[in-house]
Amino acid sequence: MSPCILFCDEVEKALSGVANSGQTDSGVSARLFGSLLTWMNDHTTDVYLVATCNDISKLPPEFGRAERFDGIFFLNLPGPQERRVIWDLYLRQFELDQEQKLPNDDQWTGAEIRSCCRLAALLDVPLVQAAQNVVPVAVTAAESVERLRTWAGGRCLDADRGGIYQGSGAKSTARRKVSRNPLNN
Repeated sequence: MSPCILFCDEVEKALSGVANSGQTDSGVSARLFGSLLTWMNDHTTDVYLVATCNDISKLPPEFGRAERFDGIFFLNLPGPQERRVIWDLYLRQFELDQEQKLPNDDQWTGAEIRSCCRLAALLDVPLVQAAQNVVPVAVTAAESVERLRTWAGGRCLDADRGGIYQGSGAKSTARRKVSRNPLNN
């Protein structure tokens, strides 16, 4: 089927049973995982693998090593400009007044913006009123969100700014210098 893109959403859930595979499924998950790792490492076809993960710390380390993925990116919550684009999209989709006041959307995800717009359309209320029924995941799971930001600091590429993600909301603007001579690093 190549050339194609293979998209695996929430890959950590698909691989969640690998560690206990011998006790739970006679090793089937472990063998499938091994086949996937081999394919990721050795394939020569024009298949580009993209995988998302909500908690990369749940993945086995061998999954993310060099030559299996070209890069591991941390995608933080959307910033003000991204949120504005998301608002515009959903205001149009739900046929809401584009000129109305937007609620305080600090720390909101795109799904929460969509939920607010959907509620405003269903209840025929202003967005600010609908927002009173939206609690962002960055609030309900603040500890988990901060743990992921901390984990990603220095370990992942910054999907927003490029370079290495610096963690805890700090944005990297510098690109990492790569030298061909390991003695110069």
